[in-house]
Formats: sequence, C-alpha cells, structure tokens
Amino acid sequence: MPAVAVRNLAKSYGNKQAVRDVSFEVQKGDVFALLGPNGAGKTTIIEILEGFRERSSGHIETLGVDPADRSTQRWLRSHTGVVLQELAVEPFYSVRQVLSRNAGYYESPRPIDEVIELVGLTEKADARIKNLSGGQQRRLDVGLGIIGNPALLFLDEPTTGLDPSGRRATWDLIRQLSADGTTVMLTTHYMDEVEALADQVAVLANAEIVATGTPSSIGGRDLGAVTIRFTLPDATSPSDLPLEVQSLDGRQVEIHTEDELQVLHTLTGWALARGATLPGLSVQRVTLEDIYLKLTREDG
Repeated sequence: MPAVAVRNLAKSYGNKQAVRDVSFEVQKGDVFALLGPNGAGKTTIIEILEGFRERSSGHIETLGVDPADRSTQRWLRSHTGVVLQELAVEPFYSVRQVLSRNAGYYESPRPIDEVIELVGLTEKADARIKNLSGGQQRRLDVGLGIIGNPALLFLDEPTTGLDPSGRRATWDLIRQLSADGTTVMLTTHYMDEVEALADQVAVLANAEIVATGTPSSIGGRDLGAVTIRFTLPDATSPSDLPLEVQSLDGRQVEIHTEDELQVLHTLTGWALARGATLPGLSVQRVTLEDIYLKLTREDG
C-alpha cells in the first residue's frame, strides 16, 4: 500500500478550478517532490491530503485512510507531521518548552533532546523563540514537524531562509528520516534540493500534473542530446581529435551528441592510445531547472 494515493483529484472554488484530474502515488519511505509555480495548486493538494480542506471529487488515501473521513482524522493527524513556511509559536517560549508541549499531543513522540540535536539547536535549547535567528526558527519548525515521530511528513519549502550549512544539515535530516522509513512530501523551488533528495517528482502547472518521474528522467531528461566538454591535451589541436568539436574559450572544446556512449568510447580510446589526458572531461545533460521551466512555460 502506498503512503499516499491520489486518483482523479479535483477541487473547485465556484467557477475556478484549483486542481484538475490529478493522480499520483507516493511510496512508503520515499521523498516525493511536488513542484510547480505559485498558484499552480500545490497548497490545495497538500491541504486535502492533510485533511484540512475538502475535495470536490476524486479518490484520496493518506496512510491508508480517507483524509476527509472525520472518524479517522484524529488518528491521521497523530501520524503525520507538517512543516509550514512560517513558524507560528509563542515568541516567549523556549525551544525546549515548545517541543515538550507539542510532544504531549502524540502517543509516541521522539525524545525532546534527540529532536533538538537532530535539528541542530542543542546550544539554543533554552533560548526564547524571539531570540532565534530566522534560520534557527526554521530549524525549530522542522523539529516541531518531526516531534511526533510521523509516518508521513509534509515539508513546505523547508530550507527557505537557511544558510548553506543549514540547508545541508536539513538535507541530511530528510535523508535520515527517509532511511528510517518516514515518507516525505516536499515542496520547494530549489532544483538542487530536488536532485539531492527526491526519489520521485511531479510537476504541476495550471492545476494539472504535467510530468512525473525521477529527477534524472522527468520530461525526457535522460534522453536526447548531451554536451561533452574537456580541455585539449598539450600539443594537440582540434583537428587532431577523432571527432568534430566546437572550440570554446582558450583550449576548451565541446561535443554535442545524442550518442554519448559511442562518442566517449571513441574519445577515451583515442586518449588512452596516445597516453594523453582529457582535463575537465564532463558530460552535461539538460538541467532539471531547464526541464521544469519548459514544462511550466508550455502549460503556463
């Protein structure tokens, strides 16, 4: 059974259709990224999955139950965690006090000190919320999301406002949660974050899912042309190479091809036969950001 199953979901507000015929699944233990421009319907979908908003039509299961079923809503909320974009706690409470209070809402919460350490706030455990930096408040928000030891965690742009060190620490935490069996649904505008974390991706545009797949394959990213780039070996000119290349600045050259395996075989064979090196050899595909922009522009 998937952690989340969505079939033909639709949501309308009067004559405005916020979500149209959306279907996808999130497997247990996966990190699933739901991407899309502002206003595409991401928040509506997440709130329906959490049980905070009713759908117009379609079939939904979150952790095996219908989130709109009032008889199971309390159970569902005790097994899910939510990290919103903004911290909404009393500014005069300390980190430990807020986490301790929220832990009391769950049957089997994580130990308070464990959560404080996981989110990197050990030195700020007794500091008041109002005295935390923006990045530290964001870490606390993540801590509040995981204090209940949820089976499913919703993360809404979890690294917004964090410095590079804080972002990487949050990434490590998300990986650890996933490895321990927690399913994570992530929304973010950072494509490097998607590539670093997500097992599966769905791109939403104009209230519809326009593409799904892995970060490396979505939108045909794993197919089509690639760019092979390297620096010419010493005492070598482009005409000495076994393949036609395009010269760049200095001695850098590149090859555009749809047959990367054969081209690399020919190129590296040529270099090995001459005892030469190919400094900076790289194979570059179209970026995930390129694919995302193409998908959302085509449907924008």
